[in-house]
Amino acid sequence: MRILFLHPNFPAQFRHLATAFGSDPKNQVVFATKNERPEWVIPGVQKVVYTPSREPRAETHHYVRTLESAVLQGQAVYRVAEQLRSMGFVPDIIYGHSGWGPTLFMKEVFPDAPLMCYFEWFYHARGADADFDPSDPLTADDLCRIRVKNSPILQDLYTCDWGVSPTQWQRSQFPPEFQSKISVLHDGVDTNYFKPEPGAKLILPSYENRPPLDLSGVDEIVTYVARGMEPYRGFPQFIESLAYLLERRPNCHVVVVGSERVCYGKTLPDGKSYKQQMLEQVKLDLSRVHFVGSLPYGMYLKVIQASSAHIYLTRPFVLSWSMIESMSTGCLIVGSDTAPVREVIQDGVNGLLVDFFSPKEIANRVCEVLDHPTKMAHVRAKARETALERYDLQKLLPKHMQLMQDIASGNPPTQTPKENGKATSSKKKSSKGFALK
Repeated sequence: MRILFLHPNFPAQFRHLATAFGSDPKNQVVFATKNERPEWVIPGVQKVVYTPSREPRAETHHYVRTLESAVLQGQAVYRVAEQLRSMGFVPDIIYGHSGWGPTLFMKEVFPDAPLMCYFEWFYHARGADADFDPSDPLTADDLCRIRVKNSPILQDLYTCDWGVSPTQWQRSQFPPEFQSKISVLHDGVDTNYFKPEPGAKLILPSYENRPPLDLSGVDEIVTYVARGMEPYRGFPQFIESLAYLLERRPNCHVVVVGSERVCYGKTLPDGKSYKQQMLEQVKLDLSRVHFVGSLPYGMYLKVIQASSAHIYLTRPFVLSWSMIESMSTGCLIVGSDTAPVREVIQDGVNGLLVDFFSPKEIANRVCEVLDHPTKMAHVRAKARETALERYDLQKLLPKHMQLMQDIASGNPPTQTPKENGKATSSKKKSSKGFALK
């Protein structure tokens, strides 16, 4: 089968799919991306880099700047796709992440190729992430800008042959008239890699100019993981909770994994990071709070395997992979009582739920975990069981591949991919080798 993946960041959500399809020499797999990192290589996958002709102009109305960026990316991918077509590569299926723009004009280049889109999020000014925090009210500009931000996604919803959302909550955000052609199918977690390590002790070597960290003699380790340190992932409430926690637990240490940046939401107007702001407002014993930055998978795994309690907070927004990965290692999640988390965690069964806006409650529930490690063992086991039953990569990857083959063959499902059955072969086109300059 000939497959064209599209995502500005290689390999992103398509890592496992690209690896699986690329491992079969019968397939031709091309991945068009804006990311030029040469160290990222997947055997059997040909990476093609596209470059937009320019950045959105500063004078562009700020409501449509996101749309202009998407059109510029779509235009760049269009040129790459034309080059592929001229070299004899016509995909059996195109699969791209919606919203960034690469998928916008694929039907103009390959009108007969089925287009699948990964639909991660549909933006709403009310009832989800944007108006969640009452201390951060929306302006009239925000309301209008958020509505227009969906423009490239709406184009994809109309144009695509099928779509995928990773959770029921995320799918529910899309317009009801389009949900019938969106399957709920999580990317999957490698539960053989993210597994418990009984008695794990945390020792991290020096990494990116940070000193080594040896917490092998510490029995109470609280962990927090996010791509950035931002309000969307409850970073301010997390820091505030530490003031209560560290006062009550003199032997407790906290490990924070993530970059000092904003990935989702607004930056502070004064140029400070949220880490800087919160550490100015909340005085903590920083000898017991360890900011280790973004870590490679192996070091990140050691952190969550040694975790006594793992705090995961999020607005009603996209669910982080890290929460499922942490559950797969048997972490005891103290998670925000918000819609994306409630889809996975049942309070007292496979984790604990807390009020997002209550740092004191967050600290109380972490102390509950630390006070009763034996009592909480069944919750940890149930967290691992949830990951195995609902999010195991070995179960979900074949379903995802089957779905792609079904769409390529012109056999879309009614709602979700087939639960059983072997992958079917797609119709084969004559195949010629090609090389890109």
